[in-house]
Order: sequence, then structure tokens, then C-alpha cells
Amino acid sequence: MTSIQERCPACRHRLITTRFDTAFRMPDQSERLCFSIPGGLCEDCHQLYIDPELIELLDLGAGRCTFAIESDLVVQEQAWSA
Repeated sequence: MTSIQERCPACRHRLITTRFDTAFRMPDQSERLCFSIPGGLCEDCHQLYIDPELIELLDLGAGRCTFAIESDLVVQEQAWSA
């Protein structure tokens, strides 16, 4: 898999690289939940970028990401290390 970029392809602002819990709506209106997906969130335009190869591997290419939130695992790790 390719590494996640450091800059947003649309506006060139910095991407916040972390893991996200996501929901994808598929063409048949079903939803697929994916947990702890590595991705980058743009600081400015708030677009989420996920590696296209990972999208293909998870068979989500036809879906649309409708929800994403930073994974609880990341938040827990940060709390324990503080």
C-alpha cells in the first residue's frame, strides 16, 4: 500500500494522520462499518483521505464515506501516554 500523503491534494494544507472508525453507504443502501482505518484528515477543508489500495482491498470503491471519527484506540493510547 502507498503511504498517506502529508498534504491535502485539494488545498495543500496539512493532513492529520491517524486512525478512523468509518461508515460507508453502499449503492444498495446497506452500510459497511470499518474500524481503525488509517487515513488523513485535512486541517482546512475537512476531507478524509484513505489509501485507494485499502479502499479496493476492503471492497468499498462503490461506497461513499458518510461518517468518520478518530478511533477510540488512538484516543486511549494518547490518554495513557500523557
